[in-house]
Amino acid sequence: MSTPASTPAPDGSHQQRDHHPGTRVEFRGVTKVFTNNKNTETIALDDVSLTVEPGEVIGIIGYSGAGKSTLVRMINGLDTPTSGSLLLDGTDIVDMPESRMRKLRSRIGMIFQQFNLFQSRTAAGNVEYPLELAKMDKAQRKARVQEMLEFVGLSDKGKNYPEQLSGGQKQRVGIARALATNPSLLLADEATSALDPETTREVLALLRKVNKELGITIVVITHEMEVVRSIADKVAVMEAGRVVEYGSVYEVFSNPQTTVAQRFVATALRNTPDMVEEEDLLSHEGRLFTIDLTEDSGFFAASATAADNGVSINVVHGGVTTLQRQSFGKITVRLTGNQAAIEEFHRSLTRTTTIKEITR
Repeated sequence: MSTPASTPAPDGSHQQRDHHPGTRVEFRGVTKVFTNNKNTETIALDDVSLTVEPGEVIGIIGYSGAGKSTLVRMINGLDTPTSGSLLLDGTDIVDMPESRMRKLRSRIGMIFQQFNLFQSRTAAGNVEYPLELAKMDKAQRKARVQEMLEFVGLSDKGKNYPEQLSGGQKQRVGIARALATNPSLLLADEATSALDPETTREVLALLRKVNKELGITIVVITHEMEVVRSIADKVAVMEAGRVVEYGSVYEVFSNPQTTVAQRFVATALRNTPDMVEEEDLLSHEGRLFTIDLTEDSGFFAASATAADNGVSINVVHGGVTTLQRQSFGKITVRLTGNQAAIEEFHRSLTRTTTIKEITR
């Protein structure tokens, strides 16, 4: 697959498509309050401040009702804050006239959970649609459509209708359509939640390719931590309209600070026993400890000392993950034997890492 090299402009001129910085997105104290017909207020966003740097991939994660979709609607101007500012490349778009907002939206691509393809148009026709709206010359439209279909790996599917495509192929058409107008910002709203795991990985790999080769800023809205783990540089965890945790993917995965972040991380890493597994583990002799593994955890030295003092150590659960070139993990061990040596094992690790005993 080739990288799009150039983009014909609506006036027929030819502009070079280089690896350019994506859009900078900045929320400053954004609050959104919805009022229903009974004058009942619902706070969808509550004083959100968040910055996405040019060319970053950020994952916005939260459970249903956390405010994720409202946040993404703010970025493309489909909703406006009750208070606060939202800047795209330094320009506040709050209260921007619709005529200017329409022009700005042409630089924002959008892909959706349910693909949102026109069933009456072929794959090529769907990709061509935004170029028609931009009044691009027909010959240039056709060339651009073929270029984009090739980029997403569907150069032979241009004449197929959506009903003739798999879910992953439909989403690739959606990505090609979103890229057709040469955006500098791509919004992906639950873009993989309708796909099976293997297809999800393929689509996420394509989005990462879009980011790396084209320099486009990508905002991924999701409730799946595995998506964040696979593609994002930064992650913002939302709960009840607020950003409750923010940092690099490594920081949040290796040391989640909030209960909601800890729950999300547990679903992606599976490096601690669940309740059923705990019950089974507790039915056997010995004491159980879950230990954070890092370069400085001291686990192996403490284990060697305990073993020298008559303690038997068995690994019963765990996992190690590498993210952003750094490794971390958790391990659950069963210790039997000399109780004083087990206590010393516990004390020594408490000084260097996080260790938690699993009890009934």
